[in-house]
Amino acid sequence: MLLEFIAIIAAGFGLAGFALSLNFLARKRLPGWFVPAAAGVGMLAMAIWLEYSWFDRATSSYPEGVEIASTNQTRSWYRPWTYVVPLTNRLIAVDHRFDRRNPAHPDMVLTQVVLAGRWEPSRQFGAMFDCAGHRRADLLDQVVFAEDGLLDNATWHPLDPADPVLRTACGR
Repeated sequence: MLLEFIAIIAAGFGLAGFALSLNFLARKRLPGWFVPAAAGVGMLAMAIWLEYSWFDRATSSYPEGVEIASTNQTRSWYRPWTYVVPLTNRLIAVDHRFDRRNPAHPDMVLTQVVLAGRWEPSRQFGAMFDCAGHRRADLLDQVVFAEDGLLDNATWHPLDPADPVLRTACGR
C-alpha cells in the first residue's frame, strides 16, 4: 500500500514536470492551473491503473495448478469509471496441486481454497468437496478423518450445483 502511494505521488510529479516543460516551451503562455491539473490527472490515472491491474498482478504470481474459480466485481459511486468497466476486487481460487481423492469415495475431493482481495492478505484453507452431493466442508480444528476416509465432526455447507468453486474443485 505504501509503494502504491509513492507510485501515485511520483506519477503526479512526473506529469506535473511534463506540463511544466510544456509551459516553458510555450513561453509561459499556458494557464496557471495547467501544471496542478496535470499533477492531479497523473495521480488519478495512476490510481485507476493500479486498481484495474491488481487482478492481473495478483494472479500472475500464482503457480501452475492454481485455477481462478470466482471473482467479485464492484461498482461504486465514488469511482464513476467502474460503471463503465467494473472493478475486480476479490477472487477465489482452487489450488489443484493439493488435490487428494480417496478411491473409496471418488466423488469427493480434498483441496486448498485460496481467498485474495485488494488491500487484504491472502488466505488459504483446506476444504472437502462432495461433487455428487453438491456440498463443502471446511477443514477446521475439530474435523478428523474417520477410518472409511470420510470426515467426522464436519459441518457440510450445501452448494448450488452451478457454484463456480464447486465446479472448479470437482473439474479435474
